[in-house]
Amino acid sequence: MISNTSKYAIRALIYLELYSSHEKKEGIKSISQKLGIPSPFLGKIMQVLVKQQILESTKGPHGGFCLRKPAIDIPIMEVIELMEGKEPFNNCVIRTGSCDPDQPCSLHKKLAPLREKIKALYSTETIADLVSEFREGRERIRI
Repeated sequence: MISNTSKYAIRALIYLELYSSHEKKEGIKSISQKLGIPSPFLGKIMQVLVKQQILESTKGPHGGFCLRKPAIDIPIMEVIELMEGKEPFNNCVIRTGSCDPDQPCSLHKKLAPLREKIKALYSTETIADLVSEFREGRERIRI
């Protein structure tokens, strides 16, 4: 339902919360290698997050990235909307364009409640919530 761009942004934010700080920023090459994300693509994602004041960026030999906002203040929905807008939650799976509740497609009534639940989940879950899974050893997937 969400793009690779959003997934990469979320993974990068998790990584930065786990491994960087204002005193120890992580460089783009290191993040790219650790997460298996192409560096140029990750660079564009990071630029958006810096511009939107989610990340702090420092240039130079000891430069890199760290979170500007506390991870608890970064809902997953905010990241998705920064990366791709609100369209993933409004697009019709059958027709082109947004779902129209006044002229619903055959899946609209079944999908609408699910979309609302997913939007609510993404709105309440934060980067800090995802990071806690790693810190507590419950999350085992490769970020």
